[in-house]
Amino acid sequence: MNIIDELRERGLVKQVVFEEDLKKLLDSGSQSFYIGFDPTADSLHVGHFMQMIVAKRLQDAGHRPIILIGGGTAMIGDPSGRTDMRSMMTKETIAHNVECFKKQMSKFIRFEGENAAILVNNADWLLDLNYIDFLRDVGAHFSVNKMLTADCYKKRMEKGLTFLEFNYMLMQSYDFLVLNQKYGCVLECGGDDQWSNILAGADLIRRKEQKDAFAITFALLTTSEGIKMGKTAKGAVWLDENKTTPYDFFQYWRNINDADVATVFRYLTFLPMDEIAELTRYNDERMNAAKERLAYELTKMVHGKEKADDALAKAKAAFSGDSENMPEAKIPAGMTQIADILVSVAKVPSKGEAKRLIQGGGISVDGEKVTDILATITDSQAANGFVLQKGKKNFYKVITE
Repeated sequence: MNIIDELRERGLVKQVVFEEDLKKLLDSGSQSFYIGFDPTADSLHVGHFMQMIVAKRLQDAGHRPIILIGGGTAMIGDPSGRTDMRSMMTKETIAHNVECFKKQMSKFIRFEGENAAILVNNADWLLDLNYIDFLRDVGAHFSVNKMLTADCYKKRMEKGLTFLEFNYMLMQSYDFLVLNQKYGCVLECGGDDQWSNILAGADLIRRKEQKDAFAITFALLTTSEGIKMGKTAKGAVWLDENKTTPYDFFQYWRNINDADVATVFRYLTFLPMDEIAELTRYNDERMNAAKERLAYELTKMVHGKEKADDALAKAKAAFSGDSENMPEAKIPAGMTQIADILVSVAKVPSKGEAKRLIQGGGISVDGEKVTDILATITDSQAANGFVLQKGKKNFYKVITE
């Protein structure tokens, strides 16, 4: 099966240009493709995870990934899918984030051996561009009328699109052109919200270089209701264990809706399709086993087998009430009010929300349901630790620092 057909079978492919020609090219031998990442934080998150898996699938099929870090474009900010303008970033912040990305990406992409990936930073060619030369060389190939119809600009047009952001499509297209000229890159990949930018790059190469270039976009990681996955009350689900612990990462996937389990299995894991179908064919409590398997597989990919095993053991211990093995959390000395502890330990977003959980009967301490919103732990619990339960599935062994 052609790699494009494999990606289609998993429901990943959304849009592709000249698909039959692309299939023939990918079947003819190793080709270079690129995926871009803007370093707007010091860690990859679940949204990036999706693109890294696609890159890995293509690399495993024999093709060479070019991982482009947008050190230059990050100084502008991608307007795609946004109603506000991104905050400006300093060169120092961008450089720090690039280094963090490199370390995390090596868990998924091979940077050594056959068809080894290469990592490039578009700051190397964007920051020293001569503006007049760029307009003559690249800008002449773009129609403003056509650009204004692109989805990536529509939301920003409602509040006012800056000329700075308007340049983003040209910058990203120029990236593809540079990679084509330097490395023979023939394919740009990305999320479906990037279609306009990616298609513009392929079109620029075809117009300017008179050579074949291809564009493909993949499904975004969303719930069955169309909401982007990877967000919690505390913010994004990160791949950096210092920002999202392996246990919390595991729990995020363990607690997704039943309707989303099969999709995430297809998108993010390498399990065969028939095994996924068998795991997710139930519509009852047996789906919990599939969710546990999903959480384990993804945690193992991101954090390694040892931490995945530990997260699984803690999750089982929490579910069974085994306080010796459930996840441990620390609170500062002097913190005694249970509402405060919920915010500190159980990722409840506010003290007001913690009080609402208590009033709703969803909180227990050492097996006793808490009913008073001003309740505190006892001196003994502060000194010796206690078990905090939020809802049916979340248990914490809490100790005072």
